[in-house]
Amino acid sequence: MTTDAYLADCRARLAFDLLSHTWNAVVLWALREGPRRPAELQAHIGGISSKVLTETLRRLQFNGLVVRTRHPAPAPRVDYSLTPLGRTLLAPIDAFGAWAFEHGDEVMAAQEAAEDEARVEAEAVTRQT
Repeated sequence: MTTDAYLADCRARLAFDLLSHTWNAVVLWALREGPRRPAELQAHIGGISSKVLTETLRRLQFNGLVVRTRHPAPAPRVDYSLTPLGRTLLAPIDAFGAWAFEHGDEVMAAQEAAEDEARVEAEAVTRQT
């Protein structure tokens, strides 16, 4: 075993990869209160297309974080819910959300400063040409 926790085949990278997809954490968080049908998820989340939601649910299911349940007739339907493994990610997602709430203004200020700097540099290059 290596002490380098960020090698390509390490468990920490696996966790970072799971949460690096834009919608994974959002969908997991939206399922925290129980099973939902895809249309309910899409309405609850907002801003996610049905195609991206389907891809995200399949990815989460592949990773063992979400289970898809088919309910047969008389009104066939499908819903998704968290697995016990998926539930273990709720606390880290909540902690990350708390960090974002506490430091979001600082991140946005840094982004604005970087954009301002890039704009000033671009204007200087334009004036030189």
